[in-house]
Amino acid sequence: MTVTETETATERLIRIGEVARGAGVSVRAVRYYEQQGLLVAERSPSGQRLYRQDAIALVRFFQQMFAAGLTSRRITELLPCWNSGHTDAEQRAMLHTERARIQTKVDDLQTALDRLDDLIAITDTHP
Repeated sequence: MTVTETETATERLIRIGEVARGAGVSVRAVRYYEQQGLLVAERSPSGQRLYRQDAIALVRFFQQMFAAGLTSRRITELLPCWNSGHTDAEQRAMLHTERARIQTKVDDLQTALDRLDDLIAITDTHP
């Protein structure tokens, strides 16, 4: 590896605080993702965690999937799809199952939102 390649590789690595800030999560959350095997860190000579730039997008993805009700185990099953862009039949079936489950949640939330809008409209006309 040349000096230029080393410098380029180093430039792509960011500290845990930068990942946390960029993704809008706590440093503790980033550590948790690493403990769960969802995120991989390299170590600097002084022992600091260093992550690739794409760790920010990956952490945001984790946050979205957790918010949608997926477990860390299920997210781990999704990672090969995220990393490679390819799936096998079992992974595609799982992706479709999760999508259908999330769509049901979205539909339920939309129904609740519509009902709240109705209630707001009623209370706005009868203070």
